[in-house]
Amino acid sequence: MTKTLYLMRHGQTQFNALGKIQGVCDSPLTSKGIADAKKVDQYFKDNQIEFDHAYSSTQERASDTLELVTDQPYQRLKGLREWNFGLFEGENQRLNPKYDPKIGSVGDAFVPYGGDSADDVQIRMVRVLTEIMDRKDNQNVLVVGHGASIYLFLKNWIPLEEIVKHVEMKNCSVLKFEFADDKFKYLKTINVVD
Repeated sequence: MTKTLYLMRHGQTQFNALGKIQGVCDSPLTSKGIADAKKVDQYFKDNQIEFDHAYSSTQERASDTLELVTDQPYQRLKGLREWNFGLFEGENQRLNPKYDPKIGSVGDAFVPYGGDSADDVQIRMVRVLTEIMDRKDNQNVLVVGHGASIYLFLKNWIPLEEIVKHVEMKNCSVLKFEFADDKFKYLKTINVVD
């Protein structure tokens, strides 16, 4: 049986607006982040998309976004948290390690500074989202998480070249997947905000 996952990035935060590195540290949603989440809520209503279950990361920017998108009960899961950037947390994005186009990430660059490796985040995201979708009563699911960890999850299922050419993942973007036989198939990205 095919199931559907709507994987949403949280709304814009103060750190996003200021160009600060935001992984396990948190900052509140901006007025734009709040307004954009409400636009996604309206999109779901206009398209009669309903969820039998909803989940968010334990970080407030994700759960606050989810609460603006739906008023249904939801579960917060630590496994959905953002990449830990170690000592880079809260610093200006100019300090980010250099992106390696061969591997499509910065790899282990944050590990010496107390952060996570890209592989560890990807493995965690694949595991937790598979566990969510494997639950018998989860057919049409909404999950709100974070940009970098969602990107690494997506990279597990489609080629890097396709992501670079076809996937724009802004704040409040929603990635739609089909799920069957413990595999995710990326369908499209829903962007209803500027």
